[in-house]
Amino acid sequence: MDRTASKPAWLKMRLPAGERVATLRAGLRERGLYTVCEEAHCPNLGECWAGGTATLMLMGDVCTRGCRFCAVKTGNPRGWLDPDEPAKVAQMADILALRYIVLTSVDRDDLPDLGACHYAATIRSLKARRADLLVEALTPDFQGRAECVHAIVDAGVDVFAHNLETVERLHRRVRDVRATYAQSLAVLQEAGRRRPGMVTKSSLMLGLGETEDEVRRAMLDLRAAGVEILTLGQYLRPTHWHLPVERYLPPEEFGTYKRIAEQQYGFAYCASGPLVRSSYKAAEHYLLSRLGRG
Repeated sequence: MDRTASKPAWLKMRLPAGERVATLRAGLRERGLYTVCEEAHCPNLGECWAGGTATLMLMGDVCTRGCRFCAVKTGNPRGWLDPDEPAKVAQMADILALRYIVLTSVDRDDLPDLGACHYAATIRSLKARRADLLVEALTPDFQGRAECVHAIVDAGVDVFAHNLETVERLHRRVRDVRATYAQSLAVLQEAGRRRPGMVTKSSLMLGLGETEDEVRRAMLDLRAAGVEILTLGQYLRPTHWHLPVERYLPPEEFGTYKRIAEQQYGFAYCASGPLVRSSYKAAEHYLLSRLGRG
């Protein structure tokens, strides 16, 4: 069981509504497309879709990693890929209510290039169809391989994102043994080095037993790697097989971390709150960072 008997009131979900949300959903259904936002029952769907942001998962729903916080299925896809997926996803560019798309995926350690070329092909397809559509790639760590990072960056992605997930002390407990704290930082740094001026982004889950000093240290490490946008959210246990929640942080504490990130450590933007997730209002974060906030 979780250390806390029940979830606090501030974790109640909001129902999606509004004209843009309805327009975007209709556009997706017409094309037979579904988003991570819907399938994961994300509490922020309404806010994100109202802002023109949607998230899509590439390369199937079977992950080759087994992180202890994640509910995605673990297994071996044995090299399976849908070669038509980049073209299918590119249809999203025709939905004018959509102005920002986040592409994410499972880890694909079974593929020779770890899925990097599939990501790149999808980005190029979207950009070819609509050049002004903003595209973020929320990627795996690609085993730290620089050529995989370069493939994503060189495809013309607007934001390169990779999640650090947790503080260094908890990394081995939380993530798959093939993922390391240093490797994740190196991936983010390599993306920024490959194309100076491109926005890089990362995320931390809180409530796993981390201390404030450890969160501050992670912030400093991310800034040293050149990360510009940070999201902080509450870890929520998917099932009883996953790691328990050690603590539910109140909204005020998330507000304090936001001020620390922006005012003390110089992040251009930090989204911080109990229900915040990696792609939460991503278009807004990107635009604010480009306006030079922080």
